[in-house]
Amino acid sequence: MPLLDSIRGPEDVKRLPAEQLPVLAAEVRQRLIDVVSQTGGHIGAGLGVVELTIALLHVFDSPRDRIVWDVGHQGYPWKILTGRNAELPTLRQRGGLSGFLRRTESPHDHFGAGHAGTGLSAALGMATARDLKGEEFKVVAVVGDGALTCGLPYEAMNNAGNSGRDLIMILNDNGMSIAPNVGAINKYLGSIIASPITNRIRERVKAMIEKASHLVGGPRLVEFAKTIEESIKNLWSPGMLFEELGFRYFGPIPGHDIPRMVDALKLVSTLKGPRVVHVITEKGKGFPLPEPDLEKYHARAPYDPVTGKLKPVNPGPPQWTKVFGEAITQLAAEHPDFVTITAAMPSGTGTNIFQKKWPGRFFDVGIAEAHATTFAGGLATQGVRPIVAIYSTFLQRAYDSIIHDVAIQKLPVIFCMDRAGLVGEDGQTHMGLFDIAYLLAVPHMTVTAPKDGAELIGLLRCALRHTDGPFSLRYPRDKAPGEAPPAAEVAAVPYGTWEMLRKGKDCAILAVGVMCQPALGAAELLAADGMDVAVVNCRFLKPMDRAVLDALVRDHRLLVTVEDGTVVNGFGAAVAAVTQTTAPEVRVVTLGVPDRTFEHAPRAQQLEEVGLTAQGIAARIRALAAEESLSAR
Repeated sequence: MPLLDSIRGPEDVKRLPAEQLPVLAAEVRQRLIDVVSQTGGHIGAGLGVVELTIALLHVFDSPRDRIVWDVGHQGYPWKILTGRNAELPTLRQRGGLSGFLRRTESPHDHFGAGHAGTGLSAALGMATARDLKGEEFKVVAVVGDGALTCGLPYEAMNNAGNSGRDLIMILNDNGMSIAPNVGAINKYLGSIIASPITNRIRERVKAMIEKASHLVGGPRLVEFAKTIEESIKNLWSPGMLFEELGFRYFGPIPGHDIPRMVDALKLVSTLKGPRVVHVITEKGKGFPLPEPDLEKYHARAPYDPVTGKLKPVNPGPPQWTKVFGEAITQLAAEHPDFVTITAAMPSGTGTNIFQKKWPGRFFDVGIAEAHATTFAGGLATQGVRPIVAIYSTFLQRAYDSIIHDVAIQKLPVIFCMDRAGLVGEDGQTHMGLFDIAYLLAVPHMTVTAPKDGAELIGLLRCALRHTDGPFSLRYPRDKAPGEAPPAAEVAAVPYGTWEMLRKGKDCAILAVGVMCQPALGAAELLAADGMDVAVVNCRFLKPMDRAVLDALVRDHRLLVTVEDGTVVNGFGAAVAAVTQTTAPEVRVVTLGVPDRTFEHAPRAQQLEEVGLTAQGIAARIRALAAEESLSAR
């Protein structure tokens, strides 16, 4: 890749003659395919914006000009061309490049982005700060990969269009988020693509009216001309939605035609005010996957760079995601009154399995977590039981809706949170560390965590029976401990109960969900030291099993809680608060994830780093036992 090897930063892209830009695009695309085949990662979105990235760097001047990428996994080509090509093989590896844009990683990453829809709001903030400080530079927001299926960009457009500030929005329209985009806005953008000629007609009519106004003159004719122009725009303009929001519309433009994009961006950069450039791209362009399932372009585990097929992996237990998807699909046959809702993530949540079997009972609302929650609340008022499947990190975006629209009204909505806990290579923006803390605070909310696939099914059965308020389950991005039995063979878990996994008199470990397995391992290690440790499966975090907890504090001087989530306001903190009131002489020590952000790395390494392994838990309890012995003296 001789041309790419000469690129050290944006200035090298700017100096290239126009005829070399497509050559550079081909080399960047191949570099992406080759490297991500080893590291895994979000390949599809990056492949779709290779030419757009080159055009932006050729026309604008980063980092002086602020280029803000919405949905940061579009940014792999941006990393390559802004001085990080040599480091690309460290992508998503411990100590390496982030899988998303990150301000601390490069001066060219102007805003960190891991969740969709933030780009235009951040860009408007930068443009406003520029104007307040009397500075001169361009601000460009690249909005796409499904971002227009969530509400935040529309709030930003409404504000930005009214402000009149100098701001460029690039609409990267690839028809996809993770799955194909849904909703009226996707149909609207599709209608624009279908009739690009209407834009040219509109511009010609506008020019004619302006010419006539100047020739004849007079304020009344000018006002009349503006009225006529608005009528013509309403009839012909493909970008009327954006025009009515205060943005001048340009497009649609073929997003893989670099000369046309460069010309368009140069023209738009000479103008002022809010404007939108509508670019049509193909997600996963050039990826060597023969299968038609476009969701497989979004993110891939390591694959063969020639065929695109996944590399062989050692067989083992199924992922929690698959266990959940198969469980709700089987339970649906017994419970015709429940439906499933997801927010643009059918495959990521396992609900695609349900969708194939029960398409009329499946709803993908796009990247709109708050809407998904309130929509579920509306369904629940009419006797339909909604199961809302959303990643822990994304459900944070619906927190007000959970409280205001579901919990206060005690509506029986079931929230199932994939990617709970330490999430691995996706890093900081996708960590599911806060759901325990934020859901424990919600009134009428039941909070649960299964230890294995069978218990997941049992808790789902319990949730479907529970009608006195919302119910939540959490599970990680990981393999489940063993195969799950058929749903028909699993009974409902009794509401509000814990399970004694191992009896012991010296200390009790209160484990949450998947932490039961390392807790049992720790107990075995400690048994070799002569310590008799009890292990309790605290599958209900709220309500707690007070009968079991009261028995534990009667028989033990030390309780150790273990959870795959933040220790701040988590389950351990809740146990400590209760115990302080009922048995202040009992010491409660909380083990979990410390109050800080964590770097991307394999989940197993992250768990080891924070001591949430059998060895780590055992070591902490040994230290606590030593402290207790000293204090007893």
